[in-house]
Amino acid sequence: MKTEEKIKLSKDESLFVRGPLSRFNELSFAFKVFLNFIKAFRKLHFIGPSVTVFGSARFTKDSEHYKNAEKIGAALAKTGFTVMTGGGPGIMEAANKGAFEAGGYSVGCNIILPFEQKPNPYLHKWINIPYFFLRKVILVKYSYGFVVMPGGFGTLDELFEALILIQTKVIQNFPVVIFDSEYHKELCHHIQIMAENESISPEDMKLLFVTDSVEDLIRHIELHTIKKFGLVKKQVKPKWWFGESSNNSLSNEK
Repeated sequence: MKTEEKIKLSKDESLFVRGPLSRFNELSFAFKVFLNFIKAFRKLHFIGPSVTVFGSARFTKDSEHYKNAEKIGAALAKTGFTVMTGGGPGIMEAANKGAFEAGGYSVGCNIILPFEQKPNPYLHKWINIPYFFLRKVILVKYSYGFVVMPGGFGTLDELFEALILIQTKVIQNFPVVIFDSEYHKELCHHIQIMAENESISPEDMKLLFVTDSVEDLIRHIELHTIKKFGLVKKQVKPKWWFGESSNNSLSNEK
């Protein structure tokens, strides 16, 4: 996709949230969102139970955070999960790389931006998504657990999106793991303050599991996903009348 096309796509969402548009433009945007949802459903239908890893795109390969994400991606893959990320560099690349090199399945939901992000090279499958809100829905839809690694505004947005959906019972009580207690200590302290001031329930504190151990992370996810929901990695058969084939699950979007 050409750069000017990427910029145009990203501006669609920006224009939409500025206020009322013409009825034609509102309808046109709604159709674009619908078509992108259908495209994502078709692309990701066969990926199996997934765990999504959130984290910054800015960490380099020599970063300890990158190395930890690589270990986590490999461990999740060996447990039998598809590892899903935002598909970009940094923590996302590291988690995908770990899964890819461990022989697991690696998937990315790449956001189309006028700069910076391209799908990383450790993806068996990826989809390019033009809208941030749609991307978050897709990351949640196919996930049975969430791993939150060091990151910035986007990572925190994804963390609290998952938590509010679990808190309000929109999605089931899937495990949310915060990895690296030192990096997240102020965040965890603030969440404790919210509980003490009753802006969240003390029970909501149980929605989070904070750890520095990859082994503990995997045990927690196994306990609260595989054992809780009886997950097995079953093969979903493609349907020819949907234009699907056995090769669909291995094809990439380029």
